[in-house]
Amino acid sequence: MKIAVTYDNGEVFQHFGRTEHFKVYEVEDQQVLSSTIIDSNGTGHGALAGLLANEGIQVLICGGIGGGAQTALTEAGIELIAGASGNTDEVIETYLKGELVSTGSNCHHHDHEEGHSCGENGCGGHGEGHSCGGCGNHLTLEGKNAGKTCRVHYKGTFNDGTQFDSSYDRGEPLEFVCGAGMMIKGFDSAVADMEIGQIVDVHLNPEEAYGMPDPNAILTFEIANLPGSEDLTVGQQVYLTNAMGQPFPVKVTAKTDSTITLDANHEMAGKELNFRIELVEVK
Repeated sequence: MKIAVTYDNGEVFQHFGRTEHFKVYEVEDQQVLSSTIIDSNGTGHGALAGLLANEGIQVLICGGIGGGAQTALTEAGIELIAGASGNTDEVIETYLKGELVSTGSNCHHHDHEEGHSCGENGCGGHGEGHSCGGCGNHLTLEGKNAGKTCRVHYKGTFNDGTQFDSSYDRGEPLEFVCGAGMMIKGFDSAVADMEIGQIVDVHLNPEEAYGMPDPNAILTFEIANLPGSEDLTVGQQVYLTNAMGQPFPVKVTAKTDSTITLDANHEMAGKELNFRIELVEVK
């Protein structure tokens, strides 16, 4: 069987209708035989289902996805697993173990707008501990690399030395537009004046990373008013959709027979982060 995952720099891309690439896995007997990356060729969300069907895709794994696209996939006979995030290879392994649950397509709350805009706690499209999910493209800083597409290798650690992320381990540099709000403030600032080949070590306080936890980003809903939430469990991460149709991650922190509490704070909120950054290329 063939499984497609929305793909960007090794991670599950969070906007199905805007994805430029899919990583397609050939699977047999719950084992990955091969994988390849295909382009969407600029196809809009309405035609992506047809593109996947023509490629023989039987399962699609993605982050956020709209109702129209879900319907098109159903009509094309493609199983949908929405609400996924993180490294695509790891997501596939989780799916093959039967541990990946589709929840992101079921939860929709269009009134909440805190904790998801650029630079705030809930904006984390890639889940790498440094990315702002590609929100917006206005320049937020000055520097010779500001506004340019940069490719960097990096390693992120906590103060105790524990590594939480590394592009070296994935074997692929991270690509982003410096100063466009795609990265957390401290990461962007570190790259703004770097030279190609230069390596820098930076320590970021929460204010330069994901900020402090915001109590207003802890949300409690009536389960009856949030379709799909009845199947969620404490500790599970899912995606809500804001008024712009953009998904943002939340974590289930409490649940009763009638209500569910979700924390939209980024998992790195309140943490000091350390990065070793190597500038590989500037376009």
